[in-house]
Amino acid sequence: MRKTAKYYAKNPKARKKHRASSAKAQKSPSAVKNRVESNKARRKAKAAGKSVSGKDASHTKSGKIVFEISSSNRARNGMKKGSPKSRRGNTKK
Repeated sequence: MRKTAKYYAKNPKARKKHRASSAKAQKSPSAVKNRVESNKARRKAKAAGKSVSGKDASHTKSGKIVFEISSSNRARNGMKKGSPKSRRGNTKK
């Protein structure tokens, strides 16, 4: 179990707050649209006989949907530049 999972396992109030905010974010029209597009692309790829196991339907900056390894897709925007915990350097002084 990773650090974040351990933290939320030990802190039920924080876990409840985190799940509530995540649920709210996933209900936004843009998140629903992205999810619908990803699901549709995945179904289409499976029907065409492509191997999509362990991959996500990733939205590129240009709007195109490509399949890439899940860990790469989910890690990309984890720590934004300037975030207090970012390893990429804090731009605020």
